[in-house]
Amino acid sequence: MSVDGGVDRRQEAQPPGGGGGGNVNGNGVAPPIFPAYATHRLRLNPNTEHRPDSYEDLQLEFSPLLFSSLERYLPPNLLNVPRDAKVQYMREILLRYSPEGERTRVQRHREYRQKIISNYQPLHRELYSMQAANFFVPSFLKAINDNAEESFRSIMSEPSPGVFTFEMLQPRFCEMLLAEVENFEKWVHETKFRIMRPNTMNKYGAVLDDFGLETMLDKLMEDFIRPLSRVFYPEVGGSTLDTHHGFVVEYGMDRDVDLGFHVDDSEVTLNVCLGKHFSGGELFFRGVRCDKHVNTETQSEEILDYTHIPGRAVIHRGRHRHGARATTSGHRINLLLWCRSSVFRELKKYQKDFPNWCGECQREKKERQRQSIASTKLELLKREGEAAS
Repeated sequence: MSVDGGVDRRQEAQPPGGGGGGNVNGNGVAPPIFPAYATHRLRLNPNTEHRPDSYEDLQLEFSPLLFSSLERYLPPNLLNVPRDAKVQYMREILLRYSPEGERTRVQRHREYRQKIISNYQPLHRELYSMQAANFFVPSFLKAINDNAEESFRSIMSEPSPGVFTFEMLQPRFCEMLLAEVENFEKWVHETKFRIMRPNTMNKYGAVLDDFGLETMLDKLMEDFIRPLSRVFYPEVGGSTLDTHHGFVVEYGMDRDVDLGFHVDDSEVTLNVCLGKHFSGGELFFRGVRCDKHVNTETQSEEILDYTHIPGRAVIHRGRHRHGARATTSGHRINLLLWCRSSVFRELKKYQKDFPNWCGECQREKKERQRQSIASTKLELLKREGEAAS
């Protein structure tokens, strides 16, 4: 298939967060009375100096990270009210964008996930909580702790604008995660449990969130990916990532062989090769596009091919069109984390053009500017000619 042909979509329209009902104000404290929920609004720009509350201890139908992220967008008079009041306000906004059918789907998925977690016995329990010193290479940890663009760039290569590669995972972590996935697949085979695959394009692989790794991956996104995306991808919600989809994909002659040209259902994607021994399987990138321009032609400067190395990460915008060439021998397994921003997705609904990140929107904007300048010059020359005559 030509890389400039139709792009397969791995994304569906997603409401902010998940869904479900229930009273979250369970401590008996009556929250302030707000106007009708239809009048609830968020600020267009966040209060970056505000330190949001933690919602990890609450049983909520939406991600706790989503509430922490949205809190910075609350009206000024609500930033310092009791936490229960903020939960009520934000929850009612979220429910407006989560129809009943979606909430039912999310509840069923929650039950499906709980059934797996209740029956599956982990092989390496140390994987299920964040142990940064045991997971990441020292250079990556130091850069994250320094938390400065200069430190981030010191460990990174940028082979194409917006695509960054860097050493990230220790070999021992890769080995343990590979063994954990194999153990889970063995349990699936023995119990004949029917699992959901990571997406519509991959027939092999597993959703890590579904068998207990969600909390660890939340920490990975919040503490290690969001600092990077805040610096390198602010125009696509990089500072407000609040939910994720974490999974592994498997390639080989007896697995998925390649992956068609597509965009991800994410604002920012982390892709790390775990192993094992393989040939082929290169990633190819072909430019960032919005929905309107997803099938437009690739420019020569947008072409990039990337070769996977175990333990090495590549991070890019989800809207960066890409695919995977055939794995010609061996067995390749990759960890992927699709990071999403509910705030960005809501704000995007009110925009028509995206020249800050869409390559084709940028070209159209430059062409409009060129035509405007040419038209102005022509008009000035015309007036000079009339004045001279």
